Amino acid sequence: MKEIKVPELAESITEGTIAEWLVKVGDKIEKGDPIVELETDKVNVEVNSEVSGVLTEIVSDEGEDVEVGDIIGKVDEAGVAGGDNSAPAEAPKEEPKAEEKVEEAAPQVQEQEETSKHDVIATPAARKRARELGIDLSAVAPRDPLGRVRPEDVDATAKAASQPKSESKPAKKEAANPEKTEFDKPVERVKMTRRRQTIASRLVEAQQTAAMLTTFNEVDLTNVMKLRSERKEKFIDKHGVKLGFMSFFTKAVVGALKDFPLLNAEIQGNELVIKKFYDIGIAVSTDDGLVVPVVRDADRLDFAGVEREISNLGKKARNKELGLSDLQGGSFTITNGGTFGSMLSTPILNAPQVGILGMHNIQKRAMVMPDDTIEVRPMMYLALSYDHRIVDGKEAVQFLVRVKQLLEDPYDLLLEG
Repeated sequence: MKEIKVPELAESITEGTIAEWLVKVGDKIEKGDPIVELETDKVNVEVNSEVSGVLTEIVSDEGEDVEVGDIIGKVDEAGVAGGDNSAPAEAPKEEPKAEEKVEEAAPQVQEQEETSKHDVIATPAARKRARELGIDLSAVAPRDPLGRVRPEDVDATAKAASQPKSESKPAKKEAANPEKTEFDKPVERVKMTRRRQTIASRLVEAQQTAAMLTTFNEVDLTNVMKLRSERKEKFIDKHGVKLGFMSFFTKAVVGALKDFPLLNAEIQGNELVIKKFYDIGIAVSTDDGLVVPVVRDADRLDFAGVEREISNLGKKARNKELGLSDLQGGSFTITNGGTFGSMLSTPILNAPQVGILGMHNIQKRAMVMPDDTIEVRPMMYLALSYDHRIVDGKEAVQFLVRVKQLLEDPYDLLLEG
Protein backbone atom coordinates (compact mmCIF):
# COMPACT_ATOMS: atom_id res chain seq x y z
CA MET A 1 0.00 0.00 0.00
CA LYS A 2 1.47 3.36 -1.06
CA GLU A 3 0.56 6.53 0.80
CA ILE A 4 -0.20 9.72 -1.12
CA LYS A 5 1.42 12.65 0.67
CA VAL A 6 1.28 16.39 0.07
CA PRO A 7 4.58 17.08 -1.73
CA GLU A 8 6.95 19.99 -1.26
CA LEU A 9 5.23 22.77 -3.20
CA ALA A 10 7.54 25.77 -2.97
CA GLU A 11 9.84 27.36 -0.41
CA SER A 12 7.17 29.73 0.88
CA ILE A 13 4.18 27.34 0.67
CA THR A 14 3.70 24.83 3.48
CA GLU A 15 -0.02 24.13 3.37
CA GLY A 16 -3.03 24.10 1.09
CA THR A 17 -6.66 23.07 0.73
CA ILE A 18 -7.95 20.06 -1.18
CA ALA A 19 -9.73 21.81 -4.03
CA GLU A 20 -10.78 18.73 -6.03
CA TRP A 21 -10.06 15.03 -6.22
CA LEU A 22 -9.54 14.20 -9.89
CA VAL A 23 -10.05 10.47 -9.28
CA LYS A 24 -12.33 8.46 -7.00
CA VAL A 25 -11.85 5.39 -4.82
CA GLY A 26 -11.56 2.32 -7.03
CA ASP A 27 -10.11 4.17 -10.03
CA LYS A 28 -7.03 2.86 -11.78
CA ILE A 29 -4.24 5.43 -11.93
CA GLU A 30 -0.90 5.47 -13.70
CA LYS A 31 2.36 6.88 -12.42
CA GLY A 32 2.48 10.58 -13.23
CA ASP A 33 -1.30 10.98 -13.51
CA PRO A 34 -2.77 14.10 -11.81
CA ILE A 35 -4.91 12.80 -8.95
CA VAL A 36 -5.77 15.80 -6.78
CA GLU A 37 -5.78 19.59 -7.11
CA LEU A 38 -4.52 21.69 -4.19
CA GLU A 39 -5.46 25.33 -3.67
CA THR A 40 -2.57 27.24 -2.11
CA ASP A 41 -2.37 30.87 -1.10
CA LYS A 42 -0.87 31.75 -4.49
CA VAL A 43 -1.86 29.27 -7.19
CA ASN A 44 -3.64 25.96 -7.66
CA VAL A 45 -1.33 23.00 -8.23
CA GLU A 46 -1.96 19.40 -9.29
CA VAL A 47 -0.42 16.52 -7.35
CA ASN A 48 0.69 13.64 -9.55
CA SER A 49 0.75 9.99 -8.51
CA GLU A 50 4.20 8.56 -7.80
CA VAL A 51 3.06 4.99 -8.54
CA SER A 52 0.60 3.02 -10.66
CA GLY A 53 -2.25 1.20 -8.95
CA VAL A 54 -5.77 1.65 -7.62
CA LEU A 55 -6.90 4.43 -5.30
CA THR A 56 -8.20 2.59 -2.24
CA GLU A 57 -8.77 5.40 0.25
CA ILE A 58 -9.22 9.17 0.36
CA VAL A 59 -7.98 10.38 3.75
CA SER A 60 -8.52 14.13 3.25
CA ASP A 61 -11.69 15.25 1.50
CA GLU A 62 -12.32 18.28 -0.67
CA GLY A 63 -12.28 21.49 1.34
CA GLU A 64 -9.97 20.09 4.03
CA ASP A 65 -6.77 21.92 4.95
CA VAL A 66 -3.56 19.92 4.64
CA GLU A 67 0.14 20.54 5.20
CA VAL A 68 3.23 19.38 3.34
CA GLY A 69 3.88 15.75 4.30
CA ASP A 70 0.28 14.97 5.31
CA ILE A 71 -1.18 11.68 4.07
CA ILE A 72 -4.21 12.47 1.90
CA GLY A 73 -4.87 9.11 0.24
CA LYS A 74 -3.68 5.55 -0.35
CA VAL A 75 -2.91 3.55 -3.49
CA ASP A 76 -2.78 -0.25 -3.80
CA GLU A 77 -0.09 -1.00 -6.35
CA ALA A 78 -1.47 -4.54 -6.83
CA GLY A 79 -5.14 -3.57 -6.75
CA VAL A 80 -7.80 -4.12 -9.39
CA ALA A 81 -9.82 -1.16 -10.59
CA GLY A 82 -13.28 -1.06 -9.07
CA GLY A 83 -12.51 -3.99 -6.78
CA ASP A 84 -13.85 -2.41 -3.62
CA ASN A 85 -16.78 -0.75 -5.37
CA SER A 86 -18.08 -3.66 -7.39
CA ALA A 87 -21.47 -5.09 -6.43
CA PRO A 88 -21.77 -8.67 -5.14
CA ALA A 89 -22.68 -11.34 -7.67
CA GLU A 90 -25.93 -12.21 -5.90
CA ALA A 91 -28.06 -9.56 -4.26
CA PRO A 92 -29.91 -10.65 -1.12
CA LYS A 93 -33.59 -11.25 -1.73
CA GLU A 94 -34.77 -11.10 1.86
CA GLU A 95 -35.74 -7.88 3.51
CA PRO A 96 -33.23 -6.92 6.23
CA LYS A 97 -34.38 -7.14 9.78
CA ALA A 98 -35.06 -4.03 11.80
CA GLU A 99 -31.72 -4.33 13.57
CA GLU A 100 -29.90 -4.52 10.23
CA LYS A 101 -31.69 -1.39 8.98
CA VAL A 102 -30.49 0.50 12.01
CA GLU A 103 -26.94 -0.67 11.40
CA GLU A 104 -27.15 0.42 7.73
CA ALA A 105 -28.35 3.86 8.74
CA ALA A 106 -25.46 4.38 11.15
CA PRO A 107 -22.76 4.85 8.48
CA GLN A 108 -24.99 7.42 6.73
CA VAL A 109 -25.32 9.44 9.93
CA GLN A 110 -21.57 9.18 10.48
CA GLU A 111 -20.94 10.34 6.91
CA GLN A 112 -23.15 13.40 7.46
CA GLU A 113 -21.25 14.21 10.65
CA GLU A 114 -17.92 13.89 8.83
CA THR A 115 -19.17 16.23 6.08
CA SER A 116 -20.11 18.91 8.63
CA LYS A 117 -16.67 18.58 10.22
CA HIS A 118 -14.94 19.15 6.90
CA ASP A 119 -16.89 22.41 6.45
CA VAL A 120 -15.01 23.80 9.46
CA ILE A 121 -11.73 25.61 8.72
CA ALA A 122 -9.16 23.82 10.86
CA THR A 123 -5.51 22.82 10.79
CA PRO A 124 -4.72 19.12 10.38
CA ALA A 125 -3.26 19.12 13.91
CA ALA A 126 -6.55 20.48 15.25
CA ARG A 127 -8.54 17.80 13.43
CA LYS A 128 -6.27 15.10 14.87
CA ARG A 129 -6.62 16.55 18.37
CA ALA A 130 -10.42 16.71 18.01
CA ARG A 131 -10.51 13.03 17.04
CA GLU A 132 -8.37 12.09 20.04
CA LEU A 133 -10.60 14.01 22.46
CA GLY A 134 -13.90 13.16 20.75
CA ILE A 135 -14.65 16.85 20.15
CA ASP A 136 -17.02 18.01 17.38
CA LEU A 137 -15.09 20.68 15.44
CA SER A 138 -18.30 22.58 14.64
CA ALA A 139 -18.67 23.21 18.40
CA VAL A 140 -15.21 24.75 18.74
CA ALA A 141 -14.98 28.55 18.88
CA PRO A 142 -11.74 29.61 17.11
CA ARG A 143 -9.68 32.52 18.43
CA ASP A 144 -7.97 33.02 15.07
CA PRO A 145 -9.38 36.22 13.44
CA LEU A 146 -9.70 34.26 10.18
CA GLY A 147 -11.87 31.63 11.85
CA ARG A 148 -9.38 28.74 11.65
CA VAL A 149 -9.56 26.19 14.47
CA ARG A 150 -6.22 25.36 16.04
CA PRO A 151 -5.23 22.62 18.56
CA GLU A 152 -5.35 25.01 21.52
CA ASP A 153 -8.97 25.89 20.62
CA VAL A 154 -9.87 22.19 20.72
CA ASP A 155 -8.15 21.81 24.10
CA ALA A 156 -10.03 24.83 25.44
CA THR A 157 -13.35 23.35 24.32
CA ALA A 158 -12.50 19.98 25.88
CA LYS A 159 -11.54 21.67 29.15
CA ALA A 160 -14.76 23.69 29.21
CA ALA A 161 -16.81 20.55 28.57
CA SER A 162 -15.19 18.77 31.53
CA GLN A 163 -16.03 21.57 33.98
CA PRO A 164 -19.29 21.64 35.96
CA LYS A 165 -22.16 23.49 34.36
CA SER A 166 -22.46 27.10 35.39
CA GLU A 167 -24.26 30.27 34.42
CA SER A 168 -21.54 31.07 31.89
CA LYS A 169 -22.22 27.87 29.93
CA PRO A 170 -25.03 29.27 27.70
CA ALA A 171 -22.81 32.21 26.74
CA LYS A 172 -20.14 29.82 25.44
CA LYS A 173 -22.67 27.90 23.38
CA GLU A 174 -23.89 31.14 21.92
CA ALA A 175 -20.33 32.13 20.94
CA ALA A 176 -19.73 28.73 19.34
CA ASN A 177 -22.84 29.04 17.15
CA PRO A 178 -23.07 32.72 16.17
CA GLU A 179 -25.16 31.91 13.09
CA LYS A 180 -28.10 31.03 15.36
CA THR A 181 -28.07 34.16 17.51
CA GLU A 182 -26.04 36.88 15.84
CA PHE A 183 -28.59 38.04 13.24
CA ASP A 184 -32.33 38.44 13.31
CA LYS A 185 -32.56 38.76 9.53
CA PRO A 186 -31.46 36.48 6.66
CA VAL A 187 -27.74 36.26 5.91
CA GLU A 188 -25.58 34.20 3.59
CA ARG A 189 -22.38 32.58 4.87
CA VAL A 190 -19.72 31.82 2.27
CA LYS A 191 -16.48 30.07 3.18
CA MET A 192 -13.45 32.18 2.32
CA THR A 193 -11.15 30.67 -0.28
CA ARG A 194 -7.63 29.88 0.84
CA ARG A 195 -6.35 32.70 -1.36
CA ARG A 196 -8.70 35.22 0.26
CA GLN A 197 -7.76 33.94 3.73
CA THR A 198 -4.09 34.38 2.88
CA ILE A 199 -4.63 37.87 1.46
CA ALA A 200 -6.43 38.86 4.65
CA SER A 201 -3.77 37.30 6.88
CA ARG A 202 -0.84 38.89 5.07
CA LEU A 203 -2.39 42.35 4.95
CA VAL A 204 -2.97 42.23 8.71
CA GLU A 205 0.54 40.84 9.23
CA ALA A 206 2.05 43.66 7.15
CA GLN A 207 0.31 46.26 9.30
CA GLN A 208 1.34 44.54 12.54
CA THR A 209 5.01 43.92 11.70
CA ALA A 210 6.01 46.98 9.66
CA ALA A 211 6.17 50.60 10.81
CA MET A 212 4.07 51.60 7.82
CA LEU A 213 3.70 55.21 6.79
CA THR A 214 2.35 56.86 3.62
CA THR A 215 3.48 60.05 1.90
CA PHE A 216 1.66 61.77 -0.96
CA ASN A 217 2.40 63.92 -3.97
CA GLU A 218 0.73 64.83 -7.25
CA VAL A 219 2.04 64.56 -10.77
CA ASP A 220 1.18 66.54 -13.88
CA LEU A 221 0.69 64.01 -16.69
CA THR A 222 0.44 66.57 -19.51
CA ASN A 223 3.72 65.53 -21.14
CA VAL A 224 3.09 61.80 -20.68
CA MET A 225 -0.30 62.10 -22.36
CA LYS A 226 1.16 64.26 -25.13
CA LEU A 227 3.96 61.78 -25.74
CA ARG A 228 1.57 58.84 -25.82
CA SER A 229 -0.63 60.67 -28.31
CA GLU A 230 2.35 61.46 -30.55
CA ARG A 231 3.87 57.97 -30.49
CA LYS A 232 0.93 55.58 -30.02
CA GLU A 233 0.39 54.67 -33.69
CA LYS A 234 4.08 54.17 -34.49
CA PHE A 235 4.56 52.32 -31.23
CA ILE A 236 1.80 49.81 -32.01
CA ASP A 237 3.03 49.34 -35.59
CA LYS A 238 6.58 48.72 -34.45
CA HIS A 239 6.05 46.68 -31.28
CA GLY A 240 2.55 45.22 -31.53
CA VAL A 241 1.51 46.54 -28.11
CA LYS A 242 -0.05 49.77 -26.88
CA LEU A 243 2.00 52.42 -25.12
CA GLY A 244 0.19 52.61 -21.78
CA PHE A 245 0.75 54.47 -18.53
CA MET A 246 2.18 51.50 -16.65
CA SER A 247 5.44 51.43 -18.60
CA PHE A 248 6.09 55.10 -17.76
CA PHE A 249 5.43 54.48 -14.05
CA THR A 250 7.50 51.29 -14.02
CA LYS A 251 10.50 52.97 -15.61
CA ALA A 252 10.12 56.02 -13.35
CA VAL A 253 10.06 53.75 -10.28
CA VAL A 254 13.19 51.92 -11.44
CA GLY A 255 14.97 55.26 -11.93
CA ALA A 256 13.97 56.43 -8.44
CA LEU A 257 14.96 53.11 -6.85
CA LYS A 258 18.46 53.50 -8.27
CA ASP A 259 18.70 56.87 -6.51
CA PHE A 260 17.13 55.62 -3.24
CA PRO A 261 18.14 51.94 -2.91
CA LEU A 262 16.71 51.40 0.60
CA LEU A 263 13.24 51.33 -0.97
CA ASN A 264 14.45 48.32 -2.94
CA ALA A 265 15.49 46.42 0.20
CA GLU A 266 14.00 44.16 2.85
CA ILE A 267 14.71 43.25 6.48
CA GLN A 268 16.03 39.79 7.35
CA GLY A 269 16.67 39.44 11.06
CA ASN A 270 19.08 42.23 12.01
CA GLU A 271 20.32 42.75 8.45
CA LEU A 272 19.21 44.89 5.52
CA VAL A 273 19.17 43.07 2.19
CA ILE A 274 19.62 45.76 -0.47
CA LYS A 275 18.66 44.29 -3.82
CA LYS A 276 20.71 45.10 -6.89
CA PHE A 277 17.97 43.96 -9.25
CA TYR A 278 14.63 45.53 -10.18
CA ASP A 279 11.81 43.00 -10.25
CA ILE A 280 8.69 45.14 -10.11
CA GLY A 281 5.39 43.64 -8.92
CA ILE A 282 2.28 44.88 -10.71
CA ALA A 283 -0.92 44.37 -8.68
CA VAL A 284 -3.70 42.76 -10.74
CA SER A 285 -7.30 42.36 -9.58
CA THR A 286 -8.95 39.00 -10.37
CA ASP A 287 -12.22 37.31 -9.42
CA ASP A 288 -10.32 35.33 -6.77
CA GLY A 289 -8.62 38.37 -5.25
CA LEU A 290 -5.55 40.52 -5.74
CA VAL A 291 -2.40 38.93 -7.15
CA VAL A 292 0.98 40.56 -7.78
CA PRO A 293 2.84 39.04 -10.75
CA VAL A 294 6.38 40.29 -11.22
CA VAL A 295 8.02 42.01 -14.21
CA ARG A 296 11.56 40.62 -14.04
CA ASP A 297 14.59 42.86 -14.65
CA ALA A 298 12.45 45.87 -15.51
CA ASP A 299 15.59 48.00 -15.73
CA ARG A 300 16.78 45.93 -18.71
CA LEU A 301 13.51 46.12 -20.63
CA ASP A 302 12.54 48.91 -22.98
CA PHE A 303 9.06 50.43 -22.86
CA ALA A 304 7.71 47.85 -25.30
CA GLY A 305 9.19 45.04 -23.23
CA VAL A 306 7.55 46.34 -20.05
CA GLU A 307 4.18 46.77 -21.76
CA ARG A 308 4.40 43.28 -23.26
CA GLU A 309 5.27 41.69 -19.91
CA ILE A 310 2.46 43.51 -18.08
CA SER A 311 -0.05 42.50 -20.76
CA ASN A 312 1.03 38.84 -20.68
CA LEU A 313 0.98 38.66 -16.88
CA GLY A 314 -2.43 40.33 -16.74
CA LYS A 315 -3.88 37.76 -19.16
CA LYS A 316 -2.36 34.88 -17.22
CA ALA A 317 -3.79 36.26 -13.97
CA ARG A 318 -7.31 36.59 -15.36
CA ASN A 319 -7.13 33.11 -16.94
CA LYS A 320 -5.77 31.58 -13.70
CA GLU A 321 -2.60 30.51 -15.48
CA LEU A 322 -0.02 32.17 -13.23
CA GLY A 323 2.71 29.92 -11.89
CA LEU A 324 4.64 30.29 -8.65
CA SER A 325 7.59 31.67 -10.61
CA ASP A 326 5.40 34.56 -11.82
CA LEU A 327 4.61 35.65 -8.25
CA GLN A 328 7.80 35.21 -6.25
CA GLY A 329 10.71 37.51 -5.57
CA GLY A 330 9.47 41.02 -6.34
CA SER A 331 11.48 43.92 -4.92
CA PHE A 332 8.91 46.76 -5.16
CA THR A 333 5.20 46.94 -6.08
CA ILE A 334 2.99 49.29 -8.09
CA THR A 335 -0.78 49.24 -7.66
CA ASN A 336 -3.21 51.22 -9.81
CA GLY A 337 -6.46 51.93 -8.00
CA GLY A 338 -7.20 54.58 -10.61
CA THR A 339 -8.53 51.94 -12.98
CA PHE A 340 -11.50 51.60 -10.62
CA GLY A 341 -11.90 55.36 -10.09
CA SER A 342 -9.93 55.76 -6.87
CA MET A 343 -8.86 59.36 -6.22
CA LEU A 344 -6.63 58.67 -3.20
CA SER A 345 -5.63 55.67 -1.06
CA THR A 346 -2.96 54.37 1.31
CA PRO A 347 -1.72 51.07 -0.18
CA ILE A 348 -0.55 48.32 2.20
CA LEU A 349 2.97 46.94 1.84
CA ASN A 350 3.50 43.68 -0.01
CA ALA A 351 5.76 42.12 2.67
CA PRO A 352 8.69 41.62 2.87
CA GLN A 353 9.03 44.57 0.47
CA VAL A 354 9.39 47.98 2.10
CA GLY A 355 7.79 50.16 -0.55
CA ILE A 356 4.64 50.27 -2.69
CA LEU A 357 3.51 53.02 -5.06
CA GLY A 358 -0.20 53.73 -5.45
CA MET A 359 -1.48 55.29 -8.68
CA HIS A 360 -4.90 56.94 -8.82
CA ASN A 361 -7.48 58.45 -11.12
CA ILE A 362 -6.44 61.16 -13.59
CA GLN A 363 -8.49 64.30 -13.10
CA LYS A 364 -8.33 67.66 -14.86
CA ARG A 365 -7.72 70.41 -12.32
CA ALA A 366 -6.97 74.12 -12.46
CA MET A 367 -3.28 74.53 -11.58
CA VAL A 368 -1.28 77.68 -10.88
CA MET A 369 1.76 77.67 -13.19
CA PRO A 370 5.23 79.12 -12.38
CA ASP A 371 4.32 82.35 -14.18
CA ASP A 372 1.17 82.67 -12.03
CA THR A 373 -1.15 81.82 -14.91
CA ILE A 374 -3.85 79.20 -14.38
CA GLU A 375 -4.11 76.19 -16.67
CA VAL A 376 -6.24 73.06 -16.68
CA ARG A 377 -3.91 70.06 -16.33
CA PRO A 378 -4.42 66.25 -16.08
CA MET A 379 -3.31 65.52 -12.51
CA MET A 380 -2.85 62.30 -10.57
CA TYR A 381 -2.27 61.83 -6.85
CA LEU A 382 0.54 59.42 -5.99
CA ALA A 383 0.86 57.58 -2.67
CA LEU A 384 4.02 55.91 -1.44
CA SER A 385 3.64 53.57 1.53
CA TYR A 386 6.95 52.58 3.10
CA ASP A 387 8.43 50.77 6.08
CA HIS A 388 9.69 53.48 8.43
CA ARG A 389 11.97 50.95 10.16
CA ILE A 390 14.54 51.30 7.38
CA VAL A 391 13.27 54.18 5.22
CA ASP A 392 13.30 57.68 6.72
CA GLY A 393 10.68 60.25 5.82
CA LYS A 394 13.23 62.34 3.96
CA GLU A 395 14.16 59.44 1.64
CA ALA A 396 10.53 58.54 1.05
CA VAL A 397 9.55 62.09 0.15
CA GLN A 398 12.58 62.49 -2.13
CA PHE A 399 11.84 59.15 -3.81
CA LEU A 400 8.31 60.27 -4.62
CA VAL A 401 9.55 63.65 -5.85
CA ARG A 402 12.01 61.83 -8.12
CA VAL A 403 9.18 59.71 -9.57
CA LYS A 404 7.21 62.92 -10.15
CA GLN A 405 10.16 64.58 -11.92
CA LEU A 406 10.72 61.62 -14.23
CA LEU A 407 7.04 61.47 -15.19
CA GLU A 408 6.77 65.20 -15.81
CA ASP A 409 9.76 65.03 -18.18
CA PRO A 410 9.09 61.67 -19.87
CA TYR A 411 11.01 62.30 -23.10
CA ASP A 412 14.37 61.63 -21.43
CA LEU A 413 12.79 58.69 -19.60
CA LEU A 414 11.62 57.17 -22.86
CA LEU A 415 15.03 57.64 -24.52
CA GLU A 416 16.91 56.23 -21.51
CA GLY A 417 14.44 53.38 -21.12
